Amino acid sequence: MGKKLVAYFSASGITKKAAEMIAQAAESDLYEIVPKQPYSKADLNWMDKKSRSSIEMSDKKFRPKILDTDINIDRYDEIILGFPIWWYVAPAIINTFLESYDFSGKKIVLFATSGGSGFGNTVKELMPSAPDANIVEGKILNNISKQDVENWVKSL
Repeated sequence: MGKKLVAYFSASGITKKAAEMIAQAAESDLYEIVPKQPYSKADLNWMDKKSRSSIEMSDKKFRPKILDTDINIDRYDEIILGFPIWWYVAPAIINTFLESYDFSGKKIVLFATSGGSGFGNTVKELMPSAPDANIVEGKILNNISKQDVENWVKSL
């Protein structure tokens, strides 16, 4: 079995908790996708059409900059990639991450946290950012137990 990486973006800390549980269960490395410009509470106000997140998500070409782009993706066979669902898809910063590295031949399993929606068109919208990877829809992890996470990781 190849080496796994749990990579995640968390705007409010909820996805971070899920990622930490997954990394522990998978005995894998953990990598946080950090925006160069942190998101404030006002930036995340999805009800405000002029908030930063609303503007980013309305422009499919927008790519927020990330802080650290020096992780050696070649070391990993499988990436478990997590994020909060924004507007029924992954935040644009996930595209930034995928476009920053070569994921050719890698399996990317998605997990997400959500206030109520599922993955929507996430896989389809992420594919152009990592065209030679195998991106698969994983699981929505809201209020999930450690045992549930362990069982999910074993099933991967």
